[in-house]
Amino acid sequence: MAKLILVPTPIGNLEDITLRALRILKEVDLILAEDTRKAAILLKHYGIHGKKVSSYHNFNEHYIVENIVKKISYGLNIALISEAGTPAISDPGFLIVRECLRANIDIECLPGPTALIPALVLSGLPCETFVFQGFLPVKKGLNSLLTLLSKESRTMIFYEAPHRIQKTLTKFCEYFGEDRKASISREISKIYEQTYRGKLIELLSIFNTQKPKGEIVIVVEGYRDNK
Repeated sequence: MAKLILVPTPIGNLEDITLRALRILKEVDLILAEDTRKAAILLKHYGIHGKKVSSYHNFNEHYIVENIVKKISYGLNIALISEAGTPAISDPGFLIVRECLRANIDIECLPGPTALIPALVLSGLPCETFVFQGFLPVKKGLNSLLTLLSKESRTMIFYEAPHRIQKTLTKFCEYFGEDRKASISREISKIYEQTYRGKLIELLSIFNTQKPKGEIVIVVEGYRDNK
């Protein structure tokens, strides 16, 4: 029976891919890719040639998802890959998974790279329980969300764009307190990977004097009632 297979791809080092993932990419009838150019680089690196790759991203998924579901129903095995990491984790994927489930289509999700777990482990903060918040809203709902999260007792994980890091840390200092412990990891699994640890005010001071590049993961200590 044909199925949809979610295949995680490296977030940095191209060696961070499983043998199973490579086999799946060789065997499927079609690969859906968030970024076809990056997909081509990955496939070429591992000698996977002649594979049909179609674009599947946030701006077209609502228009093509029905057609994709039909293709699987007709017998095509299809793999979904994001630009980097695991599909559906702050990337396209949820919609097609939902529609395939509605159509009683089998779905497989391979284990593999994602930025949030290495950042959590590297933070030195408690890992037993945590909440992944992904990207914060840019404007609408931001303050109310941070008010809610200010009393969250679990370790919190956020994705952030480099040009917004100062504003976000400023907001965190305001809502979580300047002395709340946190870490910032950037460029995980890449040549210039770095992790900074300290109080929120200390991290803000660092990024007030430098402009970071690349993907950023912020990990923040959960609320502790010291009374």
